[in-house]
Amino acid sequence: MSVIGVPQSLPGAVLWMMGAVLSLIAMAVAGRELATEISIFEIMFFRNAICLGIICLLVMRYGGHLFRTRRLRLHGFRNVVHFAAQAGWYFGLINLPLSEVFAIEFTAPIWTAILAALFLAEPLTRNRTFAILLGFVGILIILRPGIEIIDPAAFVVLGAAVGFASTFVITRSMASSDKPLTILFYMNLVQLPLSFMLMAPDWVLPSGHLWPWVIVTGLAGLSSHYCFARAFALADAALVAPIDFIRLPLAAFLGYVLYQEPTSLFVILGAAVIFAGNILNVRADRNHRNQ
Repeated sequence: MSVIGVPQSLPGAVLWMMGAVLSLIAMAVAGRELATEISIFEIMFFRNAICLGIICLLVMRYGGHLFRTRRLRLHGFRNVVHFAAQAGWYFGLINLPLSEVFAIEFTAPIWTAILAALFLAEPLTRNRTFAILLGFVGILIILRPGIEIIDPAAFVVLGAAVGFASTFVITRSMASSDKPLTILFYMNLVQLPLSFMLMAPDWVLPSGHLWPWVIVTGLAGLSSHYCFARAFALADAALVAPIDFIRLPLAAFLGYVLYQEPTSLFVILGAAVIFAGNILNVRADRNHRNQ
C-alpha cells in the first residue's frame, strides 16, 4: 500500500522509465539503420511480426481469454491511425535529426489533452489550457516559421504526434474492457497485414549485418510499451514522466556521434517548453483524479 502522493516504488519506476527511454532510442537508431536498405513499411512489418509472435506466446501462457474482445471495430480504427502515425514517425527519423523528431513527438500529450476534451468530455481546466498553450509555443520555437525554411518532414512528424495522441485517447476508452496485453495483441495483428501489403512491392531481403537491427526494432517496440506500463504502475505519473525528457539529450548525442547531426539550441529550448507543458498537464490530471 502507498500513502496518497507517495509512490509505491519510485526507484523501480525510475528504472522502468529508463528502460522505456532506452527502448525508444534503440528503436529510432534501428529504424535509421534499416532505412539504408529497406522501406519504412518493411521495417514496420518486421517490428509487427516479432512483437506479435512474442505476444502470442505470452497470451497462450497467461490464458487464451486475452484474445477475446467486444470492440473489434474500435481496435481496427485505433490501429489504422496508429499505423499511419508510426509510418510518419519513421519518415521523420529518416529525414530529420533524431533530436528534432523526439522534440516534436513530445507534443503528443498536448494533443491528447485537446482530443480528450473534445471526445471524452474531460474538463479543459485552466492548467490544461496553459499547458496546451506552452505546447504550441514550443512548436513555434522549434519550427520558427517565417525565420527558417520548415522541412516538410517536420509537419509529418507533427501529424504523427496527433495520430499517437488519438490512439492514447481511444486506449483510455478501451481500458475499462480490454487488458493492456489484449490491446497490444490487436495492435500488431491489425498492423501486420497492413505493413505486408504496403511493403510487398518493394520487398528487399536485408543484408546479414542488418538482421541484428531487425531484432532490435521488434524487441524495442514491445519493451517500450511494457516499460512505460510498469513505470506508471509503480509511481505517480507526475513523478516519473520528467524522466522521459532524457530522450532528447540522448538522441542529440547519438545523432551527433553516429550521424554527425547538429542539434539546434532552438530544438532544445522548444522541447523544454513543450515538456514543461506536459508536466503541468500530468499534474492537472492527477489533481483532477484526487478530487
